[in-house]
Amino acid sequence: MRLKLNLKHSDFDVGETMKKGKRIFSVLTIAILTTIQLVAVPVWAATSSDLKKQKEELQNQQSQTQDAYDSASDAAQEIADEQTELGEQIDDTNDQLVGLIADISLIEDEIADKEAEIEVTQAAYDEAKAQEEKLYQEMCARIKYMYEKGETTYVEILMSATSFSDFTTKAEYVEQLYEYDRQQLEAYVEVQLEKATYKVQLEDEKGELETTKEELAQEQELLQKTLNEYKLAYADYETQLANARAQAATYKEQLKAQTAQIASLDSEIKAKEAEEEAARKAAEEAAKKAAQESANASSGSDSTSSSSSSSTPSSSSTKTYSPAGEATGDNIAAYACQFVGNPYVFGGTSLTDGCDCSGFVYSVYKAFGITVPRTSYALNSAGTGVAYEDARPGDVIVYAGHCAIYLGNGRIVHASSEKTGIKYGYATYRTITSVRRFV
Repeated sequence: MRLKLNLKHSDFDVGETMKKGKRIFSVLTIAILTTIQLVAVPVWAATSSDLKKQKEELQNQQSQTQDAYDSASDAAQEIADEQTELGEQIDDTNDQLVGLIADISLIEDEIADKEAEIEVTQAAYDEAKAQEEKLYQEMCARIKYMYEKGETTYVEILMSATSFSDFTTKAEYVEQLYEYDRQQLEAYVEVQLEKATYKVQLEDEKGELETTKEELAQEQELLQKTLNEYKLAYADYETQLANARAQAATYKEQLKAQTAQIASLDSEIKAKEAEEEAARKAAEEAAKKAAQESANASSGSDSTSSSSSSSTPSSSSTKTYSPAGEATGDNIAAYACQFVGNPYVFGGTSLTDGCDCSGFVYSVYKAFGITVPRTSYALNSAGTGVAYEDARPGDVIVYAGHCAIYLGNGRIVHASSEKTGIKYGYATYRTITSVRRFV
């Protein structure tokens, strides 16, 4: 996904701007660090209601974390308002830098498990390659040595003997030399075969991560471009970058921990509700069966029953889509669900022929006459931010490098990948960076 940055340069007081920039970073860092809380891991509860109470407590803590972060941002903004136009541009660039660093870090965390096997294969391949290079250098050194000594063949070595004793010594030397060269050649061939095997395996495994790595590469490329421009505009780059990384890491870890715990509780709630529902149905069936047996015993006469069946002829036709209608959250969610099953196309915006995650959100809202940003990064700060527990149908759920439309009850619809296309999913399947509302 292409992200656009606007970085302007002009004359300014470097010393004063650096001091104010450090004040902003300090305010944000202190505000975020003071919100870190140790949230208790949910424990087993007797009923789904108990689990929901635990989830509500966690969501309240997550909301407090978001509020504290927003407060820190507001405090930083008050300082930024006092700066010159260029100072405001530098602050804006720094905010974008923090967001990019957080996105890159989150994506790297999410593909770490998948990368583990590839790292093992890569290490084996690198080891084989290094061994190949070592053997090659040793053989080159041997050839160079023999050439410099004039000992280009084994026969010439023996023929150069000046006495029987010298001949015996050279014969032993030739025998050792031959055995050494033979072993080196065998080892070289073995390494070549081993390297080829690892290479094929490595390419196969890497093929599965192409889509994710393409998006990560784009994020990294944009981050590097931002850093390069930032170096030119701001003399205190190293200090500011360290602060930005610390802020991003702190905020990311807090959100990851809270989101993971909420997701864990969601799973427990679903399991407990399923268990309670099964028990309820079993009780109803038992009661129904007992009532039926009692009625049969009291009637004492044959009963007849008739059944009728009707069939509805099946029909197939080309899939049609309902119009967008009024711009409400429920209508937006219902409209988006019509396109489940349609293809994912990177960079696309067609709801029928193919779109990517932000293209899907963009086109769904466009159908209601609402213009939203075209990238997940821009969506992360657009509209009105709300806490996840306050999310309602039609809101946009934003993750690092991804986005989706919320359907309610913890469910989402999104353009997932080329393999799965547009599909349903659970909102907490990844770390949520923000929830945005446009209606």
